[in-house]
Amino acid sequence: MGFENRTSHWPPPQDNASPQDLRQPPRSPEHKLLTLPTILTISRVAAIPLLVSTFYMDNCWGTTATASIFIAAAITDWLDGYLARRMRLGTAFGAFLDPVADKLMVAATLILLCSRPLEVPMFAQMQWLLTVPAIMIIGREITMSAVREWAASQNSKFSEAVAVNNLGKWKTATQMTALMILLSTRGSSLSGSGTLVASGVVLLYISAWLSLWSLVVYMRKIWKVLLK
Repeated sequence: MGFENRTSHWPPPQDNASPQDLRQPPRSPEHKLLTLPTILTISRVAAIPLLVSTFYMDNCWGTTATASIFIAAAITDWLDGYLARRMRLGTAFGAFLDPVADKLMVAATLILLCSRPLEVPMFAQMQWLLTVPAIMIIGREITMSAVREWAASQNSKFSEAVAVNNLGKWKTATQMTALMILLSTRGSSLSGSGTLVASGVVLLYISAWLSLWSLVVYMRKIWKVLLK
């Protein structure tokens, strides 16, 4: 698209507009560094130190604060994507930062839970219970990030092969739900908390399996492109 076409939709010049203002085209949302969805994404990254500090508080307030921070981060993850689509405020910087913020928040939470297992009988007997899915999930994200970076340096067919699919969305949903449950039930004395913890662990293993399976699906797509 030529420069003339981009400027043909400008509003008519105002009487008090300076010559410099007339020469500069209006900035579209794609050219802005900070939009509301991007600010929400940055807030998730900024919340990680607060998540860590509240996690190691040995009181019920700390547990509530940690769970609340993670839940708020999960809500903003949905909200920034919704606003970007609804208000057409998506930017290249926001598209880059959003998955990074998600991965940082999830990785930090998994490491925190592994460093201080929940105080329930199943963890006393099997301390590796959270470590295994944590390694699977974090390892998959590191591998997938490297694969996407490589695909971006190739032609468009490779980028299409690693585009986010429904399997990845289900992985994210089960992952977030599992971590919310595990953070909310830390040190809980409520009856039935053991059942909640067990459901959180099961969902985390389902998420880990979906993570590995989605990686296999992506690699198979890439392999098909390579064979063409």
